[in-house]
Amino acid sequence: MTVNEMTNQEADASTSAAEGSASDEAGVDAAPTQASDDSGQASTIDTARASRKVREGLVVSNKMDKTAVVAVVDRVRHAKYNKFVLRTKKLYAHDETNDVNIGDKVRVMETRPMSKHKRWRVTDVLERAK
Repeated sequence: MTVNEMTNQEADASTSAAEGSASDEAGVDAAPTQASDDSGQASTIDTARASRKVREGLVVSNKMDKTAVVAVVDRVRHAKYNKFVLRTKKLYAHDETNDVNIGDKVRVMETRPMSKHKRWRVTDVLERAK
């Protein structure tokens, strides 16, 4: 392909783009924006957000104002030995009413960052401490 042929193609592309923008200005509705997912099918983009993570755990501290520390225990399979191992993760959860106590079993849901470490909020108290 020569340089002249390439410039001719670029000129044709720019004129067709200009004609397309003129038809858009004339009131012709454009097709809705589409994105292809992993399956290869086109799907319309909607603004609904993904579901938030939900965990259940035990309150281990409530000494902070409007914050509870919740220990969540997960069973994960060890990569090398294929045995199940208990992993504990401490989550800082927002407790607006300060009504949870140490030993309560609670359900927490992921939320926007509320402080440096706090990214969860208490949604339900499943079981009160005895």
